[in-house]
Amino acid sequence: MKSAARRTQRDYSLAFKLDVVDQVERGELTYKQAQEKYGIQGCSTVLVWLRKHGRLDWSRGTPRFLKKGLPMFELNSPPTPEQRIKELEKLLEDTKLRADFFEEVVKVMERDHGVRVVKKHKGRVVQEQNIAQLNVTKFCQIVNITRQAYYKQCLTEARKLRRDEVLLSFVRETRIKQVRIGTRKLKYLMQQAGMTVGRDYLFSLLKHHRLLVKTKRAYHRTTDSHHRFYCHPNRIKDGFKPERPEELWVADITYLPTQEGNSYVSLITDAYSRKIVGYSVDDNMQTSAVKQAFIGALRKRRSKGSLIHHSDRGSQYCSKEYQDIHAKHKIVCSMTDGYDCYQNALAERVNGILKMEYLLRKPKDVAQARKMVAESVEIYNQMRPHTALKYKTPDEVHRAF
Repeated sequence: MKSAARRTQRDYSLAFKLDVVDQVERGELTYKQAQEKYGIQGCSTVLVWLRKHGRLDWSRGTPRFLKKGLPMFELNSPPTPEQRIKELEKLLEDTKLRADFFEEVVKVMERDHGVRVVKKHKGRVVQEQNIAQLNVTKFCQIVNITRQAYYKQCLTEARKLRRDEVLLSFVRETRIKQVRIGTRKLKYLMQQAGMTVGRDYLFSLLKHHRLLVKTKRAYHRTTDSHHRFYCHPNRIKDGFKPERPEELWVADITYLPTQEGNSYVSLITDAYSRKIVGYSVDDNMQTSAVKQAFIGALRKRRSKGSLIHHSDRGSQYCSKEYQDIHAKHKIVCSMTDGYDCYQNALAERVNGILKMEYLLRKPKDVAQARKMVAESVEIYNQMRPHTALKYKTPDEVHRAF
């Protein structure tokens, strides 16, 4: 369903475009079906994405092997009256057998599994007009209800469908930017927009339309803790909790594959507001590349109070080049005890959010990876409700101080 609000190409994130292109090229959807499913505006918007980001040749429209084959027809001579009578008798026999079979199936489902065929389901047979001779009057006589009850049920069902369509439209609009945002966060955003919906009902609605988000798991080790550099002690191990932004920053490096090789994302996250205050993307994990995230975070720093920088024992964080930045800005350094990811859980969690909710498709190269990460960080900071922040965005909490 298309949205009433007018959108431009900038309203669609690169990750969303690549996800749509991948579904079309795998044959899950045609480009017109993708346009209708996600409410994408413009007659040729998806086709433009396919020509720009796709791996197939879309210059002449849909590739030949993605098109469905044409049906084949056999030319038969018309049957004789005797043959036609036999066919009709056989068809009547099969129809009665089929009717008896389905009646017994309904009885078994009701008796053994507690499945009830309610009146609204029966009413859809009349509404869809699959049986030409069945009108409302005959239907009400068959199921033993009044015409008034039938039309009241139709009105209730129509209201429910309109409400469901509004909810689904809101979900599709939200997932243009946040492709894998969860159901609970969607419920909170709906409440903020003035929509009232129960949690269980929303879960059932999204499950019925196959819009629930499946969990993904991936693991790549990027930490080399076996080196000659000095490792600082863990200064937040004894239950240290920040009371304001820019009191504790956590840092980590995560792996981001591209079509042309590997790239690595370095992140600096504020532990109080959960805001990503600095990031960098490069094709290597050298200290010169990793420190760019730290420098970017320091440039945006507003507070002059004490600050702790917590990370794992990676050689990049322990190197003299990185430690000189700590000394210059009088920042206290803290590190995990050996290779223990749970001692840097917040940084690992932010890595997972970016990769499992936003960075869903392989970018072409490092340049495209930088653009995708920049879009993802902006959406995460400014639009994504955070459960630990009582469904506020990291940027709201960070700016409150």
